[in-house]
Amino acid sequence: MDFGKLQDISSVDFTLPPDHPDTLPLLRQSGNYEKPQVYIGLPVWVNKAWVGKYYPAGMPEKESLVWYGKQFSTIELNSTHYHIPSPTTVDRWRNAVPQGFKFCPKFPQLISHEAALRSTQDVTAAFCEAIAGFEDKLGSSFLQLPPYFAPNQLPDLEAFLAFIPESIPITVELRHPDWFVDNVASLELFDVLQKYNVGTVLTDVAGRRDVLHMRLTTPAAMVRFVGNGLHPTDYTRIDDWVQRLKVWFENGLRQLYFFVHEPDNTLAPELETYLVEQLNKVCGFDLKPPKKFVQPVQGELF
Repeated sequence: MDFGKLQDISSVDFTLPPDHPDTLPLLRQSGNYEKPQVYIGLPVWVNKAWVGKYYPAGMPEKESLVWYGKQFSTIELNSTHYHIPSPTTVDRWRNAVPQGFKFCPKFPQLISHEAALRSTQDVTAAFCEAIAGFEDKLGSSFLQLPPYFAPNQLPDLEAFLAFIPESIPITVELRHPDWFVDNVASLELFDVLQKYNVGTVLTDVAGRRDVLHMRLTTPAAMVRFVGNGLHPTDYTRIDDWVQRLKVWFENGLRQLYFFVHEPDNTLAPELETYLVEQLNKVCGFDLKPPKKFVQPVQGELF
C-alpha cells in the first residue's frame, strides 16, 4: 500500500491518537462483553519469500491460498478492487480455506474511484452477488474512497450505502483531508455510517496521521497497519494498539479485523506473529500465530 508511505520516518509522531469522544459510548451501547471474534491477516496470499518459511518448501504457487488459510484467519482481498471474481473463482477460494476463515473483499475501483459511487447500481449489485458466494466465510467488505472524494459528496455515499444489502457487511475508508478537519462534516459522516450500521476503517500509516480518526461506528473495528520494514517503531506501535484494543474489548468491541502491511509484505508475517503474541498476553486470547517450517539440516536422516 503506497498511500501515506514516507521514505524518512524519523520525524513522524507515531503516538496513537486518543479515542474519538463517541467511540467508547458507542461500544458500551452494544451491551456485549462475550469473547470477541478476532481475525488477523495480511493483504496478499502469494509471496515467494514465504515458501520454505511459512509455506512448505517446493510448494506450487497455486497452493498458496490453501497454506495461507492454515496460517492466517483473514485476508484483505485487494484483487476484487480490480475485477469482480466469477462464481467459480469464489467457490474455489472459499473451498481452499478452513472454517472460521474470513475474506474481506475491497469494492471495485470502477465503483469507488472511477464512478465515485454514482450510477453504479448494476455493477454494485453484481459485486455484492459475487461476494455473497463466500457464504459464512465472508467477512467485512470495505469501500476505499479516493483522496478526491470530499464531504460535499456525502449524499452520494449515503445513497450508495442505502443500496447495499444488509447481508453484506461493509466498512468505509476515507482519505480526503477535509473529512478530518471539518467537524460538521465528520459528525454528519459518522451519523450516516451509524444509521446504516456501516463500520469505519482505521489506517495507521506514517504520512497521513489524520486518517487515524479513532471513531468506531459499529462494535467492530477494521485496522490497516502499515509498517516500515520492522523498524523498532513497528513494534512499539503494535504495543500501543494492543493496549487500545484491550480497552475497546473491555467496553464491548465484538469483532476485530487487523491487517498487517509491510514493504512488499515479505516481513509482514513476522510482525503479525508479534501482534498475536501480544494480544494473547495482554488480552488473554488464545490466537494461533503463524508457524514457521523447520527445514531439515543437510545430511540429517529421518
